[in-house]
Amino acid sequence: MKLKKQVTVCGAAIFCVAVFSLYLMLDRVQHDPTRHQNGGNFPRSQISVLQNRIEQLEQLLEENHEIISHIKDSVLELTANAEGPPAMVPYYTANGSWVVPPEPRPSFFSVSPQDCQFALGGRGQKPELQMLTISEELPFDNVDGGVWKQGFDISYSPHDWDAEDLQVFVVPHSHNDPGWIKTFDKYYTEQTQHILNSMVSKLQEDPRRRFLWAEVSFFAKWWDNINAQKKAAVRRLVGNGQLEIVTGGWVMPDEANSHYFALIDQLIEGHQWLEKNLGATPRSGWAVDPFGHSPTIPYLLRRANLTSMLIQRVHYAIKKHFASTHSLEFMWRQNWDSDSSTDLFCHMMPFYSYDVPHTCGPDPKICCQFDFKRLPGGRINCPWKVPPRAITEANVAERAALLLDQYRKKSRLFRSNVLLVPLGDDFRYDKPQEWDAQFFNYQRLFDFLNSKPDLHVQAQFGTLSDYFDALYKRTGVEPGARPPGFPVLSGDFFSYADREDHYWTGYYTSRPFYKSLDRVLEAHLRGAEILYSLAVAHARRSGLASQYPLSNFALLTEARRTLGLFQHHDAITGTAKEAVVADYGVRLLRSLVSLKQVIINAAHYLVLGDKEAYHFDPEAPFLQMDDTRLNHDALPERTVIQLDSSPRYVVLFNPLEQERFSVVSLLVSSPRVRVLSEEGQPLAVQISAHWSSATDVVPDVYQVSVPIRLPALGLGVLQLQLGLDGHRTLPSSVRIYLHGRQLSVSRQDAFPLRVIDSGAGDFALSNRYMQVWFSGLTGLLKGSGLCFLAEHPKGGRGAGAAGGRGVPRLTSHPKTRAEPTSSCLTGRPSPTSPGTPPCCVSPKALSSQRWLRTTSTFARWSGSITCQGWRGCLWTCRPWWTSGTTSTRSWPCASTQTLTARVPSSRTSMAFRCSPGAI
Repeated sequence: MKLKKQVTVCGAAIFCVAVFSLYLMLDRVQHDPTRHQNGGNFPRSQISVLQNRIEQLEQLLEENHEIISHIKDSVLELTANAEGPPAMVPYYTANGSWVVPPEPRPSFFSVSPQDCQFALGGRGQKPELQMLTISEELPFDNVDGGVWKQGFDISYSPHDWDAEDLQVFVVPHSHNDPGWIKTFDKYYTEQTQHILNSMVSKLQEDPRRRFLWAEVSFFAKWWDNINAQKKAAVRRLVGNGQLEIVTGGWVMPDEANSHYFALIDQLIEGHQWLEKNLGATPRSGWAVDPFGHSPTIPYLLRRANLTSMLIQRVHYAIKKHFASTHSLEFMWRQNWDSDSSTDLFCHMMPFYSYDVPHTCGPDPKICCQFDFKRLPGGRINCPWKVPPRAITEANVAERAALLLDQYRKKSRLFRSNVLLVPLGDDFRYDKPQEWDAQFFNYQRLFDFLNSKPDLHVQAQFGTLSDYFDALYKRTGVEPGARPPGFPVLSGDFFSYADREDHYWTGYYTSRPFYKSLDRVLEAHLRGAEILYSLAVAHARRSGLASQYPLSNFALLTEARRTLGLFQHHDAITGTAKEAVVADYGVRLLRSLVSLKQVIINAAHYLVLGDKEAYHFDPEAPFLQMDDTRLNHDALPERTVIQLDSSPRYVVLFNPLEQERFSVVSLLVSSPRVRVLSEEGQPLAVQISAHWSSATDVVPDVYQVSVPIRLPALGLGVLQLQLGLDGHRTLPSSVRIYLHGRQLSVSRQDAFPLRVIDSGAGDFALSNRYMQVWFSGLTGLLKGSGLCFLAEHPKGGRGAGAAGGRGVPRLTSHPKTRAEPTSSCLTGRPSPTSPGTPPCCVSPKALSSQRWLRTTSTFARWSGSITCQGWRGCLWTCRPWWTSGTTSTRSWPCASTQTLTARVPSSRTSMAFRCSPGAI
C-alpha cells in the first residue's frame, strides 16, 4: 500500500509539471508585448514556430499519459500481489509428483564484494606460511633428534645476548579440566577449590608472584562459595596484574567438534561473568590442551578484542619445521582474508607437552629437575631418574647455569630475545607445599641470575600478557600489531600427532550420541532465547511483565553454561571416562528439559490473541513438546497426537532469520487426518506408516508430512482434524528389498506395500534437487549428487547435475560435409562411475546436423546439436578444434540447440565438446 501511494503521487507530480509548463508557454504567447504592438498580426515564421511547439507539447503530453498508464498498471499489479490471497500451498498431481508453487514475489538481494571478502582473494599479500602447502612438503619422517627426540640439537654462543639481554618470563599455571578422569563436581571438590584458595593467600605473600587461570566455569563455581573478603582480595590480585584470566571462555573448548555458535556462546558467557564479577577483560588466549587447533578460534578471539594467543598441541613434525625456520610465532590470518583485518599474533609452544619437563628447554631430563613438586619424598618423581634438588646458597650457581643453558637453547628457536617458560601441569598447585616449593626455589634462581650482569639475562615470574607486552615492546610495535620480520600464516593444525604415528583423530567421531545431543541442546537454546526475548519484550511493553515467568531467565543461563561446559576438550570429544560422560549426559538432558519449559511458556504467551488471558501454571503447561527423552542415553520418543472429534493444534517455530520452507512430520493416531493452515486453508499432506524397524510397522501410529512455509523468527499454527481430504492427501507406497532373507514384514491396509524377495541391484531416490543411491545388498548409502537449475540464453530453464566424466565429442570435416560421428554415453549413474551426473538417467544418443562453413578471414561454423545424454541433464557445449583449445564461450544445451562458433580460417576440422552438468 505504501508503494502504491508513492508511485501514484510521483506520477501525478509528473503530469502536473507537464500541464503547468504548457500553461506557462501559452500564457507567455498570449501576453507577448510584440504581439500587441503589431496589432496581433504574427509573421508567418513565428506562427510556424509556435505551431511546431504546440505539436511537440501535444506529443510530450501523449507520452506522459502513456507513462502514467504504465505506472498505474504496475501499481495495480503490485497491489494485487501484496494484498491478494496467500501463496498457493504445495499440491500433488495424479502421478504422485509433488508440485511446490514458486513464491509470488521473489526477492533478489545484491551482494557487495565487502560482504564476501573471500571473493577478493589474491589481491593482498599472500601468507608466507600456508598449512596445506607445508603439510604436502613435509616428509613426516620422525628422525631421532637426540635429547629433543622430536627436534634437533640446538647450539648458541654466549655472546649472542651481548647487545640485548635475554628476558625470561616464567608463567605458573594450573590446567583444570572441567571433567576428564573425574566429574566436574568431583574435580572441584577434591582439587580445584584448594588450588584457588591457596592462590589467594600465596600470591599475597609476595607481589613478584604471578598466576594464570583459564577455566571460568570452575572459577565461577568457586566464586559463589567464597566470602566477600576473599572476593575483594581476588579483585586486587587481578587489578595489580598478579592474577591473569586468559581467554575468558567458560571452558578451554575443543576446536574440531564444537559448532561456532557454541564456541561464541561459551566465550560470551565467560567474558560477561568476568566483567560483572571482576571487572576484567581478557587480553590473551591460552589453549594448551585441545587436540589440534582451528583458525576459527583466533578469528573469534580477534573479534573479542584479544591481541595474542598461545597454542600447544600441534603435530610434532610441524613443530620441528617451524622451530628450524624460526616460525613458532606468527600472525594467524584467515584463508579468505585479503589483508590483515583478521590477524592475531600466535605463539606455538615448541616441545612435546605443556608440563614442566617439556617447557624450560629441549632436554626434558634437565627441565624435570626444576619441577620442585617432584622433590624427593613427594608423590611423583622424574621418569629420567634424576630428581630435583632444593636451591641453596651452595648450589645456586651450578643449578642456575644448568637452567640458563636450557633457556638460551629454547630462545634460539624464536625471533626475539623475550622467552616464555610455562610452569605448571594438570591440576597443579593443589597443595600449599607445592606453592612454596615452586615459588621459593625459582625466586632464588631468579635473584642469582639477575645479579650477574655478565650473564645478560633477566628472569622473573610473569603472566602470559606480561610476556606478550615485553615482546611487543622489544619489537617496537603496539600490542596486537605484527612485529617486523614475523611471518603470516593461514590454515589449521589438524590432524594432531604427539609422537610417532599416534594420530588424535578418533575423537572426531567417538561417542556420536552425545555429539548429537550437544547439537540438539544448541538448537533448543537458540530457539528458547529468541522466544523468551520476544515474549518478555511484548509483556513489558504491554504492562504484563508481572504475569510472565521472568524466572525462566535462570533456566536459560543454566542451559547456556551446560552447553558451554560440554564444549570442553574432553567432553564433546568423547575422551572422558564413562562415569564422566554419563554426568555430562545428565546435565545436557536436564538443561534440555528446562529449555523446553521456556519454549512452551513463551510460545503460549505469543500465540494468544488476548495476552491478558495468559496464565502461567508450571503444573499444567498449555503446550506439549513433540518429543521426550526418558534418560540421558535414550533416544527421543516422539509424541503421538491423539485425534478425535475436537481439532488439535500444532505450534511451529522458525528460529532462523529468514523465511523457511520445509516438510514438517507429525505422528498421529489415525490415517484419516486433514491439516489446515492458520487461515483454515486445507494443506497437502502425505500419510505414511510409522516403522519401528526395517520390517515392523507400529500399529495405530501414522506419520503425516506437511510442506509449509514459516516466517522468519515467527510462529505458525497447524490445525489437525479427524477426516479425509482425498484430493489433498497422498498415501505413501513402500518397497522392501529382502534379498533372499526370510523375514516377516508387517503390513497396514492403508498403504500399498511391495516386498521384493530377490535382486541385488542398486537403487536410487531422486527429486529435481538431488539424487542418492544405495547398495542393493546392504541398503547403505553409496553416493549422492546435487542437481541445479540453469537459465537458457533465451529464458528457458533446464535441469542439470554437478559433476560429469566421459565427454562425447562430435566432429565434422567441412570439405566433405559428412555427417559427424556421435559418441553415446550408456549406462545409468552408479557409484562405480562417480563422474556420471547423479540426476541424469535414461541415456539417449547424441545427434547433430551438418556443420556449415563460410570462407572468409574467419570461418563461421554453425550446426544444431541435441544434447540429451541423460534425461534432466544440462549440457554445456564449447567449440573445439584440432589444436585442442576451446573457445571461452559456452552454451547451455538441454534439448536441440543451434550453436555457432567463429574461429580462425586455418582450422580444417571443427567440433563441439559437450560436458554434462558443467556450467
